[in-house]
Amino acid sequence: MIIRKLFKFENAHIVRGCSTVKCRSSLHGHSYRVELLFESNFLDNGQMVYDFGLMKQNMKDLVESFDHAIALWSGDDAAYLKSMKAHSDRWVELPVSPSAEQFSRVIFVMIDKLLQLTSTSNGEKEVKLNSIIVHETQTGYAQCFKEDAYSQAMGTIALEEIKFSQAILESFKDSQLYEKLLSGVVFQNPLSV
Repeated sequence: MIIRKLFKFENAHIVRGCSTVKCRSSLHGHSYRVELLFESNFLDNGQMVYDFGLMKQNMKDLVESFDHAIALWSGDDAAYLKSMKAHSDRWVELPVSPSAEQFSRVIFVMIDKLLQLTSTSNGEKEVKLNSIIVHETQTGYAQCFKEDAYSQAMGTIALEEIKFSQAILESFKDSQLYEKLLSGVVFQNPLSV
């Protein structure tokens, strides 16, 4: 069975190297919709694959870290990166260009790692991240599966290379969330949320 949870965020970016001149040369924004799809052949004690309420914690913080932020590619011009960081409290620097395709991969890697580090307590069993869908517009989206997320041919995404501004880190319910994710701390799902 597959379940889906939808999140939304507003984000600005430039996608260098793309075909569309406006997209590659001008800062612009989108109203993103992000779908997290989980799968399991089992149901928990509440007869669910995974309680949607659990997703309103750390998963929500990770996805919404992009909200009202600028997404930057670490391979972009150094002066541009420095200027954007100087003029925006909320920024995320990525090891890949911030296209919808790469957003789906980045979010997959973060949520997959969080899910792997989560200890469940309500009978959840063999819950896996099926895919991430990132809607950049009403008519266009990118869908990432595990083999896409970890594809070296599409550009390696190491969690250590994803950098969040201090304002974003401080906005997490747990300000140490990303540090814990990087260091492999086990997260405990509560029995009630």
